[in-house]
Amino acid sequence: MVTVSPQKSDASASWAYALQLPHDPLAPRIARVTLRAVLAGHGMTQFTGTAELLTSELVTNAYRHSTGPSTLRLRALGSARPRVRVWDADPHIPPPFDKDSGPLHPVPAEADGGRGLVLVCHYADAWGGYPLGDDLFGRGGMLMWSRVPSGHDRCRAHPGVPGRL
Repeated sequence: MVTVSPQKSDASASWAYALQLPHDPLAPRIARVTLRAVLAGHGMTQFTGTAELLTSELVTNAYRHSTGPSTLRLRALGSARPRVRVWDADPHIPPPFDKDSGPLHPVPAEADGGRGLVLVCHYADAWGGYPLGDDLFGRGGMLMWSRVPSGHDRCRAHPGVPGRL
């Protein structure tokens, strides 16, 4: 009897995944579960905590501030750290991701929101956003992205910031 086992994933291989997410409050959770599976499959679990935080905040922002579906894109080139990108239909780039908002300011304690993207800016080693023009298929909107830092998992290293949200 012949047994076939899958080849071990080479962490230095380039990969990219896309996940279409409906406008649904479960979208951030589904995105985190998918992210964990992708990172585990590629032997990159050392990035899980921070990558989950970045993914959760970007997908939650897309859900809260747009009315339609969004797309999560996960990518690593070679042995590089993962990048998380989220597209949604709203073309407005929110602060602090817009280039005109200036330095980060603390969010007032009584505010109902506004902390998620500040967390992304703090825990990612690079981040940005840009509006997308309408194409032939009428998609437009914006793309926000972040790059997971190298080294230790920043979320697991800071008490009070859960690795799994």
